[in-house]
Amino acid sequence: MDKLKVFSCSESAEKFTDEICEYLNIEKGKRKLMKFKNDNNFVQILETVRDKDIFLVQTTEPPVNERIMELLIMIDAVKRASAKRITVVLPYYMYSRSDKKDQPRIPVTAKLLANVIESAGANRVLTCDLHNKAIQAYFNINCDVLTGQNLLQKYFDNKNIENKVVVATDAGSSKKAYKYAEHFRCPIALVDKRRDGNDDRAIATSVIGEIEGKNALVFDDEVDTAGSIMETAEVIKKFGANEVYVGCTHGVLSGPAIERIQNSSIKELVMTNTIPLPKEKQIDKIVVVSISELFGEAIKRIHEETSIGELFETN
Repeated sequence: MDKLKVFSCSESAEKFTDEICEYLNIEKGKRKLMKFKNDNNFVQILETVRDKDIFLVQTTEPPVNERIMELLIMIDAVKRASAKRITVVLPYYMYSRSDKKDQPRIPVTAKLLANVIESAGANRVLTCDLHNKAIQAYFNINCDVLTGQNLLQKYFDNKNIENKVVVATDAGSSKKAYKYAEHFRCPIALVDKRRDGNDDRAIATSVIGEIEGKNALVFDDEVDTAGSIMETAEVIKKFGANEVYVGCTHGVLSGPAIERIQNSSIKELVMTNTIPLPKEKQIDKIVVVSISELFGEAIKRIHEETSIGELFETN
């Protein structure tokens, strides 16, 4: 792997990059990051990258716009240093919720970000569990999308939870819930949400399926403010579930999320480390499992030009 180099684009991406490099048994790429007094960013690559396969890792820790600029500057730096190929590694794709024009006069920022990454000089993108699968098609370059589903399944398999039921948070998530239920060989239930009068907010009112006395598993791609998922957990408990576990790939955990999780009735929120979890957000109810080895294996296969298809599959 003499031609392979993996760099972190920011201090927030250091730990994730270290774990990838440890899996690959290579040294992390050397670079210098600093800010001028006028708040402009500066990057210098401290080793030769000419004709090498470069992977740039950037995580999403606020401020998000700063992380994007750091990424773009790193792409430009290695491109001008004659890198053979540049792959952007985004464990969590920024602005993924701005994926469609569902209101008048608004941007589709997820598409804009794809255009900017391409224009900066990236040849490939590696990411995980997009909010909308259509985002993959926003790129005119290869975009590989990994999934945290197998990792979450393995975690709950090891817990040996008995009398399980997988609960879909709404009709839209029923397909995902069915896949989890198929893996765990357990029944599935669905939380029914209705609109409350003229209020556009959906209210969870009932549960379709048998959950009384069972241990409920609820899965989602991401947990942001935790309002919807915690409301779902409370309804599940109201209808007689024993314990409630929540699993997600991306723990955004913004605003009141930590307080809501702490005060909720859930047993655990299990998430991957696609987004760094700062110390002030680390509470007993949150369990973080590392997905960096999966990214390391994907990087290895991309570099060696072997199949990575099985890494996208779920059982």
